[in-house]
Amino acid sequence: MKAMVLERAGEPLKLRELPIPEPSKGEVQIRVHACGVCRTDLHIFDGELKNPKLPLILGHEIVGTITKLGDGVKELTVGERIGVPWLGKTDGTCSYCDRGLENLCENAEFTGYTRDGGYAEYTVADHHYCFPIPEDYSDAEAAPLLCAGLIGYRSYKMTGDAKRLGLYGFGAAAHIIAQVAQYEGREVYAFTRPGDKEGQEFAKKLGAIWADGSLTLPPVSLNAAIIFAPVGNLVPQALKAVDKGGRIICAGIHMSDIPSFPYKLLWEERCIKSVANLTREDGLEFFAIAPEVPVKTEIEIFKLEEANEALDRLRNGEIKGAAVLEIKR
Repeated sequence: MKAMVLERAGEPLKLRELPIPEPSKGEVQIRVHACGVCRTDLHIFDGELKNPKLPLILGHEIVGTITKLGDGVKELTVGERIGVPWLGKTDGTCSYCDRGLENLCENAEFTGYTRDGGYAEYTVADHHYCFPIPEDYSDAEAAPLLCAGLIGYRSYKMTGDAKRLGLYGFGAAAHIIAQVAQYEGREVYAFTRPGDKEGQEFAKKLGAIWADGSLTLPPVSLNAAIIFAPVGNLVPQALKAVDKGGRIICAGIHMSDIPSFPYKLLWEERCIKSVANLTREDGLEFFAIAPEVPVKTEIEIFKLEEANEALDRLRNGEIKGAAVLEIKR
């Protein structure tokens, strides 16, 4: 099979011919049709997320069809279309798994980080972390739902019943969650890179009632805000934007350092909370609601061999919505 392989952090991915991986017990083999290009891939590529498996096939927004079942897999069938997310495997026995917090599993494995992902023609996945994909979506349209959608949805749930919701960084995740929030009757306030008029118009097109640069305060106090951009400086800025009791949700797996800020910004029961990974429950809930909204993903398609270009354009803020590798064989 063909695969784009990360051999050393910071170096371009290499196109390699590799053996098609065989499924172990509890795994399925998947013919990959599409794989989203996520900012987390960029953090791994740039070396900001340490100790990946090397050499590594990136990609954790995988959509494909099952081509082979490993021993013990009974819930899935050959030919079934499924999606594979960031959380790739848990032990099911640690104290976190026992408490229903599988997203914090002590021995978790992660797709496209500690196990090979979807920048390839084939991959394998633990069958517990494979989700059925609604028929409403093509392979490429569904790919961003596997991380931008799922992590975004977990972040969104953490905002509780916030009526006025701020979204900092209007990329792959925000453009999905803005649609869910509007569907549920919430007001969306979008924050983009300063001067990004095109991004602000994109946000308004998706239902934001206000959009401006990330250093601008909104016209009203917010009840909650989700920070999708990996920029620690936005945390104090978001605290200024939320009302008493407001919640700031940091949605990224990586963020630059948060600068010191006056305690008065946090006072009055404002809080800051991070998001770690996802649970199977998140996946089942989100894939049930997405077709009802219906969530429409804005995508830009690249060939497998163009993965380096997709990563560069994502780094430079040149992708509107989400980048997706469409993998043909």
